Amino acid sequence: MPEKVLIFSRFSKTLMARIGQRYELMDSAGKPPHEVFAPEELSKVRVLITAGGSPLGASALDSLPSLRAIICYGTGYDGVDLAAARARKISVGHSPGANAAAVADLALTLMLAVTRRLVPADAFVRDGSWAKALPSPMLRAPPGNPGRRIGVYGMGEIGRKIAARLAGFETEVGYFSRSKHEVPYRYFPTLEALAEWCSVLMIAVRASADTHHAVNAAILQKLGGDGYVINIARGSVIDQAALVAALTDNTIAGAGLDVFEKEPQAPGALTALPNVVLTPHVGGHTVEAHIAMQDCVIANLEAFFAGKPLVYPVN
Repeated sequence: MPEKVLIFSRFSKTLMARIGQRYELMDSAGKPPHEVFAPEELSKVRVLITAGGSPLGASALDSLPSLRAIICYGTGYDGVDLAAARARKISVGHSPGANAAAVADLALTLMLAVTRRLVPADAFVRDGSWAKALPSPMLRAPPGNPGRRIGVYGMGEIGRKIAARLAGFETEVGYFSRSKHEVPYRYFPTLEALAEWCSVLMIAVRASADTHHAVNAAILQKLGGDGYVINIARGSVIDQAALVAALTDNTIAGAGLDVFEKEPQAPGALTALPNVVLTPHVGGHTVEAHIAMQDCVIANLEAFFAGKPLVYPVN
């Protein structure tokens, strides 16, 4: 009889198909598990799969007294209360670097789209303005990439892949992270210094208490009127209200965002702005990235049920 695994977050059946071939999945379809399963069923759950950003706190863990492993589908694990898990002797695993290439690709896609104003350009053709030779302030010639200074906030797996890709665009790359790395890019000791230097700020840092609203009004002010911010990390890293204000009053030139403070992002002040390119948290959403993340999840599950340490633990 296959081992049972609780699916805590909402995933499509397609994403869980490979895992479902090996294990019996108790799928809560994104609802609180206690609303879907009886207490006696939940009392026997030993392992669950969750999206790293889904809130998974002490109260949820208390409803799963036999839980011994939390496996995050993806790199992130910011939704998991690590202290509560540690106190209950629950191991936490994730999929480090599995989607890094896909996320880095989207980071550059957003940068190119917003700096070259692809969304207004597309609309200019579609609505007939180009054919009518109408003027368009949004289509004035922008600065190009050769010589552009780009700052990468966070030099983990995703940050390194972003930086490596940027080299092909003849840019200068600098970075700020908690520590200096052996990489061929200029290191800045503070985020403030990086923002002062660069004209595009790429956010690739992990969400934590230390990075919450790290990109605030003061950082955006340093980025300046020709500056852009690209976020493919977590929405919590940017003070979104400050970002809306900076985009509205032209404190910065534009933004490319795949993540938001509250997801899904409802239409509002941010979505109404013409100098923003938005995507619905799809940075790691490629076939290859999902296969790699599933590989990590399956490896962690196999290790757990074999009584071994998780292959990809959260340190």
